[in-house]
Amino acid sequence: MSVEDQQSGEDLDQEFDAVPEPSVDEDTEPVPSQVVPTGPPTGVMSAERLAIKSLEARLLGGERKLRRREVAAGAGVSVLSARKLWRALGFPNWGDEDVAFTERDQAALTTILDLVRAGLLTEEAAISVTRSIGQMTDRMVVWQVEALVEDMVQEQGIPDAVARKQLVNQLPALVDSLEEILVYSYRRQLNAGVQRLAVRAEAGLQASEEGREGDEDDAPLPLARAVGFADLVSYTSLSRRMNEKTLAQMVQRFENKCAEIISVGGGRLVKTVGDEVLYIAETPAAGAEISLALAHAFTEDEILPQARVSMVWGRILSRLGDIYGPTVNLAARLTSLAQPGTVLVDAMTAAALGQDERFVLVPQASENVRGFGEIHPVMLARGQGRGLVLD
Repeated sequence: MSVEDQQSGEDLDQEFDAVPEPSVDEDTEPVPSQVVPTGPPTGVMSAERLAIKSLEARLLGGERKLRRREVAAGAGVSVLSARKLWRALGFPNWGDEDVAFTERDQAALTTILDLVRAGLLTEEAAISVTRSIGQMTDRMVVWQVEALVEDMVQEQGIPDAVARKQLVNQLPALVDSLEEILVYSYRRQLNAGVQRLAVRAEAGLQASEEGREGDEDDAPLPLARAVGFADLVSYTSLSRRMNEKTLAQMVQRFENKCAEIISVGGGRLVKTVGDEVLYIAETPAAGAEISLALAHAFTEDEILPQARVSMVWGRILSRLGDIYGPTVNLAARLTSLAQPGTVLVDAMTAAALGQDERFVLVPQASENVRGFGEIHPVMLARGQGRGLVLD
C-alpha cells in the first residue's frame, strides 16, 4: 500500500467513524420518542465502512493483526532490514505499536529475502527491484482508480466525490481480472525486455558503429537506441483556458495516441510528462517511422494541437525505467528547434538514414545548442512507402 492509499484509508475511516452527537439543552428533559437517530448504534459499522473493511481484507489477504517486529521476526530479519524493503515498496513508516500487517505481508517479505539468501540477488539489487515494483504499481493503481472514477462520473452523472466512494463497491468484481491481466502483461513485457535489453543489445551496438570515431560523449554507454521526443505546441496556454474535464480529456487523448503509434512502430514509450512524450526504438529506421507518424497524427487531429518532434540515433544508459545520456539531451534540444508538425534529426542520424528511400532528409541552418556547441539539424520527411499503418 502506498502512502497515498494509506492516507486515503485514514480519511475514509475518519469520515465514516465521525457520527455527530445530538445537542441537548441541560435545562430541558429530553423526550425519547422525539430523538432521531443520526447513525448506527454505538459499535455498529456503517455500510460504507463495512465495504471498506471487506475490500481491505480481500486485498491484503486478511485482517491486520501483526506489528512490524512480529513480521520481521517471522521472516527472520531485523526490523531495520525489513524497513529498507518496505520503504522501497513505498510503505509509510509504521511505529512499533501499529497493527498494520497481515500474514501475507510476512510471506511477501520472506519471498524477497529468500532471493537474497539463495544468492540470486544482492541486497542492493533486491531493494532496487522492489522499488521498481512499488513505484510502478503505485502509479498503475492511481491511473486505474482515476480511470474508473472518471468513467463513473461520465456514465452515471454523479459527482467525483460520490464516484470515489461508490468505487469501493465496484472493485470486488474487478480485482481478480485486473490481477490476472497484470501478471499476464508482466510476463509478456519481461520477455520483450529480455529480448530488447539483452539478446539484441550487441547487434544494436554493432549497427551504431557506422559514422562514429569512438570518442563521442556517448561511446561508453551500453545500449544503441533511437531516442525521440514529441512536444505539443502551445500546450501551456491552452491548458490555462481549459476546465478540468477538458484538460483531462486532452492529456488522455495525447498519451493514448502516442502509446498506440509507438507500440505499432515497435518502440517503447519511456514516459509522458504533461505535454511531452519520450520514446525509444531499436533502429534509426524504426525511430524515424514513429517520429513521422506522430508528427502527422497531431497535424491531422481535430482536437489536439500540432507537435514538434525530434529523433536522435545514439547510445544511452537505461536505469530505473528511464534513459540517460547525451543522446537523450540532444533529442530534447532538437525538439525545441523543430517547427510545428515537423521532425528534426541530427547529422549523424541523417547519415544513418541517408540510403533509405522511405525518408527524405533536408539540411537546416546550423544552430548553437547549449551543451553541444554548433549542430547541424536535418528535417526528416516522408519518402517512398506508406509509413506506419494504424488500424
